[in-house]
Amino acid sequence: MSHAPQPLGAPAVRREGRDKVTGAARYAAERGLPGCLYAWPVPAAVPAGRVTAVRTVDALAQPGVHCVLTHENAPRIEEPDDPILAVLQNDRVPHRGWPVALVVADTLASARAGAQALHITYETAPHDVVLTEDHPGLYTPENANGGYPAVRERGDFDRAFEASPVRVDVTYTLGALHNHPMEPHASTAHWSPEGHLTVYDSSQGATTVRDSLAAAFGLRTDQVTAVSEHVGGGFGSKGTPRPQVVLAAMAARHTGHPVELALPRWQMPGLVGHRAPTVQRVRLGAHPDGTLTSVAQEVVTHTSTVKEFVEQAAVPARVMYGSPDSRTVHRVVALDVPSPSWMRAPGEASGMYALESAVDELAAELGMDPVELRLRNDPADEPDSGKPFSSRGLAACLREGAARFGWHERDPAPGTRREGALLLGSGVASATYPVYASASHASAHAAADGSYRIAVNATDIGTGARTVLAQIAADVLRTGLDNVTIDIGDSDLPDAPLAGGSSGTASWGWAVHKAASGLVERLAAHSGPLPDGGVTVTADTTEETAEESPYARHAFGAHFAEVAVDSRTGEVRVRRMLGVFAAGRILNSRTARSQFIGGMTMGLGMALTEGSTMDPVFGDFTERDLASYHVPACADVSDLRAHWIEEDDPHLNPMGGKGIGEIGIVGAAAAIGNAFRHATGVRLRTLPLTPDRVLTHLP
Repeated sequence: MSHAPQPLGAPAVRREGRDKVTGAARYAAERGLPGCLYAWPVPAAVPAGRVTAVRTVDALAQPGVHCVLTHENAPRIEEPDDPILAVLQNDRVPHRGWPVALVVADTLASARAGAQALHITYETAPHDVVLTEDHPGLYTPENANGGYPAVRERGDFDRAFEASPVRVDVTYTLGALHNHPMEPHASTAHWSPEGHLTVYDSSQGATTVRDSLAAAFGLRTDQVTAVSEHVGGGFGSKGTPRPQVVLAAMAARHTGHPVELALPRWQMPGLVGHRAPTVQRVRLGAHPDGTLTSVAQEVVTHTSTVKEFVEQAAVPARVMYGSPDSRTVHRVVALDVPSPSWMRAPGEASGMYALESAVDELAAELGMDPVELRLRNDPADEPDSGKPFSSRGLAACLREGAARFGWHERDPAPGTRREGALLLGSGVASATYPVYASASHASAHAAADGSYRIAVNATDIGTGARTVLAQIAADVLRTGLDNVTIDIGDSDLPDAPLAGGSSGTASWGWAVHKAASGLVERLAAHSGPLPDGGVTVTADTTEETAEESPYARHAFGAHFAEVAVDSRTGEVRVRRMLGVFAAGRILNSRTARSQFIGGMTMGLGMALTEGSTMDPVFGDFTERDLASYHVPACADVSDLRAHWIEEDDPHLNPMGGKGIGEIGIVGAAAAIGNAFRHATGVRLRTLPLTPDRVLTHLP
C-alpha cells in the first residue's frame, strides 16, 4: 500500500466504481430486510376534488395483501414544513397523481394487484392546469426560489429602452421538464421494538430526511436514522424528502414489518417535482457599438396549490450583463398541478436559455459577432449588488472556447453552409452559476496503525463525492489516498447539508479540510505512539459559512455548438459541442469532466428531445416514462468536450473550488438553439426543437 500523496486535482478513480458496476453497491430498495413487505402507492385519478369513498374489500381479498392505507386509517403525522409530505392525512385531491391510498403486500406483484382492485370514488372540482402569460390568477410573490427578491429594478428601464437605438423584444416559452434519475425515488423503512425509525432512502441529503421524519412522527432526531449510502442520481428531485419515504414509514409502523416502496416511473412526474414551465419576455436595448443600455427579463411560471415554488429564472440576468437600467420580475400562478421543485440549475437553466438566445438575437440586429458582443458587455462588478467579483473568468472562457472550437473561421451569415440536405450552423452562449456553501460538520480520526478515517454525512449522488473528499483529506494530511477511509451517507454521522446547489463539495470539503487540519495540529503536538483508540478531531463551519462575503462569487462558462439540421426530416443533430468553464480549482479532473459533460448532455436534451405536455382535460403530464420522455441516449451524443481554465480564487473556501455540478447545463440549450438559427436562418423560441416543430417552420 502506497502512502505517497497525490496532488489535489489528480484524476483519481471513483472508489465505489467497482461496487457499482458489479452490483455490490446497495441502493434504497435493495436492502433485503427479513420479513420485508412491499408497498404500491395509488395516485389520484382526478385533477381536483376530494375522495368520497375507498372500497378496499376486493383489494384485501388479493393473495398476499396485508393492508390498505387511506386517509381514514393511515397513521397521523404532525404538520410538516413541506406540505407535499402531508400524505393520506385528509380527503383532498390537489392534483392528479396525489397519493390517495397505499397497498402493502408480501410481494411487489401482489401490492400492484391490490392497487388495481381498489375502487375509489371522487367528488370532482373544476381544475385549471394551463399556464398563460396573461392568466388572471397571476401574482407577484415576495421571493423566488433561493430567497431572491422576485422583483429588482435598477434605474428607469422603460425610458432607457425606448431611447435605445437598437432593441430586441422577444418571448421564449419552455414546457415543464422532469427529473428522471436512473434510480427511482425509493425508501425502505423499519421500526425497532424500542420505537427507533430507520429508513434507507434515495435522497440527496440524509440529515434533512432524518429531521423531516422526526418532526413528522413526533420523534427526537436521535430516534431516527436515515441512510443514503448509494444514490442513483437525483438532479434536484431528491434534494428534499419526497412522499414515498413518509408512506414507507407509515406502512412500517402500521404493519410492524419493514416496508419497501419504490415509485413506479410513471408516477414520478406527479410526486417528485419538475422544472416549472416558463414564459419569458426579454428586452434588450443597446447602442450601435453593442453596449447594453437596458436589460429586462420578465418571467411567468406556475406553482401548485400545495406549496409555492417560484422558478428564479430572471436572477441570472442580474449577474451577467451590466446596464444602467434593468428590470427583472417573476410572476406566478397557483394551478392544479404537481408541485414544481428543483431540477439541475433551477432558474439558471431556463433563464439563461432565454437571456442568451436574446443576446444572440441582439447580435444579429447589430450585425456583430456574438462572442464580441458578450465580451463588450462583461462587467467588472456584479450589476445587482455592486460587489466586485471574486473572480470572473467569462471572457477567458469565451476566448479560449472560440480558439479551440474554430469559431472565427465560420461564415456569420445564416443558412449558407450545406451538405446536401443538411443545413449546418454554429452557436455560442454563456453560462453562470452562483457559489454556495452551507455549514457542515465532519470528524477526522487517526488510527494507531497510521491510517485515517473521515466521517461526514455527505451524499454521493453519482458525482464522486467519496473520492473527492478523500482527496481533500489526504492533501491536508499529506498521506496517500488509499490511506484514507471515508464514511458518508448516514445521518448518524456528523451532520451535513444536502447535495444540491453545486455546494456539496464546497460545504462538506470545507468541514473535512478543517477537521483534518485540526488533526494535523493535534498529531504534531503529540509525542510517542498513538493510543489504541487513536485520535479524533471534530469540526464545523457554522461560523465561516455565516460570514457574508464582500465579493460576488460565481462560476462562469461558455458553450459552443455545431448542429446539422436535416431539411427533409426536421431532425436536429449536435455534431460537436465544447464547454469551457471557470470554476476555481478543479479538485478531481476525472470526476469534474464527467460532471461538466453530464450537464451539457442534459442541456442537449433540453434543447432537442425532452418535452412534457400538460393535458388540459385530464390534468396530468402525458409523457411519463422514458419511452415518451426522451432523455439523451448515447446515440444522441457524439462529440461533447469539456475544458476549463486555471482560476486561482482565494475568496471561496480552503480548497479554492467552485461548484461544477450544474453550470454544465446552463446556457447549453441556448448555444444549440443559436446554432439552429445560424444553420437555418429561422429563430424558434420554444423548446425542444423536435422534427415536427422544425418542419413547420423551415422554408
